[in-house]
Amino acid sequence: MGECRRAIRLMALVFFGGGLLFAALAWFKGDIFYFRLATEALIFGGLALSVDLLLGKTGLLPLGQALFFGAGAYVSALVLKHWSDSLWVALAVAVVFTLALSIVAGLIAIRSKGVYFALISFGLAQVVSKIVFNTRELGASDGIIGVPAAAIAGSLTSASAGGFFLCVLAFILVVYLGLQWLMDTPVGRQMEALRANEQRLSFLGVDPRQTKMVAFVMAAVIAGSSGALYPMLRGFVSPELLFFQVSGNAVINVIVGGTGTFIGSLYGSALLTVLKSVVGSYTPHHHIVIGTLFVVVVIVAPKGLVGGLAPWLEARLKGSAGQRSDRSVPNATKGSM
Repeated sequence: MGECRRAIRLMALVFFGGGLLFAALAWFKGDIFYFRLATEALIFGGLALSVDLLLGKTGLLPLGQALFFGAGAYVSALVLKHWSDSLWVALAVAVVFTLALSIVAGLIAIRSKGVYFALISFGLAQVVSKIVFNTRELGASDGIIGVPAAAIAGSLTSASAGGFFLCVLAFILVVYLGLQWLMDTPVGRQMEALRANEQRLSFLGVDPRQTKMVAFVMAAVIAGSSGALYPMLRGFVSPELLFFQVSGNAVINVIVGGTGTFIGSLYGSALLTVLKSVVGSYTPHHHIVIGTLFVVVVIVAPKGLVGGLAPWLEARLKGSAGQRSDRSVPNATKGSM
């Protein structure tokens, strides 16, 4: 996607600018439901970004990314309920815990590649989800309920639908810009080289396992910090956040939006979250619609919505730039005459 950078930057500008416009309209109408729905889409968009870092940039398919998302959510809920009501304290503790967990899980997972990596990551998430599901101190199958609102700054808390939406939007923007910056660094180039050819990377004197570990830990921290925001939005956490369905939905978000684009993950998350809410209001079988959409996108647009749209938009941008330069030539000629 290097040749489509301008198009992707434009689509990112549209996404975050549209988020601000949405916040203004929702605030004007006083509609809390759509604020909450959009915030949930952003939170799961953060999870999708972590998947795209592994799948789109490193070539590793994570089927257990819900492990870190759910872990961050549970740690955040416990901190808010029993220790501190500060969003920043809960977020910091969740990041530290997820970092430690990802190092342990990464030492196990990065030893494999291909489908075996996917299965090991899936197995790790399944083991932890069953432990949480059967641990009474963590609420067992009921999860943790009654999580208080998190204090953000001054009198602003996560109970404020508009304020918390803007806070999450800013968080996702920072993550997105950080990932874009990362891919322009030597570490980011090593990740892309790992995806292209792991053996050649080792011939260059770079340890592929070290690169895998860095990507794995970074993706886990992004997923965990995104998960830490979930109980602040919903006021509870449940073992379902650790289930395969959460990981599978994140992979679908990435593929539908456009693998390897980052911004496509956010578009995919927004699209499928809204679609799930709208279709779910008519029928409980919304998974049929989402599954159908996934199949259609894979067949018709294998590069995803953003991946398919970016080359066309880039061509339009180049065409408009070329037309402007052509118009400037006669004017320059007239001036010389």
